[in-house]
Amino acid sequence: MKFMSTWALLPGSVRSAAEQFLAGGGQESEGVKLLGRWHNADCSGGFSLYESNSAAALHLGAAKWADLLEITTVAVIEDSEAGPN
Repeated sequence: MKFMSTWALLPGSVRSAAEQFLAGGGQESEGVKLLGRWHNADCSGGFSLYESNSAAALHLGAAKWADLLEITTVAVIEDSEAGPN
């Protein structure tokens, strides 16, 4: 399944989040494939697109950032899966 995570930096966490990310904190948990990651130009947040069969693996990845980011993750489907045009 595909999942989209949107994230917003918690107030005062920009520097800590950047340091954690640049130190390798952006690596995905086992069982999660990153399809793409986009950052807001104003450094306020962004979104990531993942593929995984494990909600637990997505949860583990989100937990690593819980003190710095507000994260929302939802399952998503492409147009072709949603139904006829």
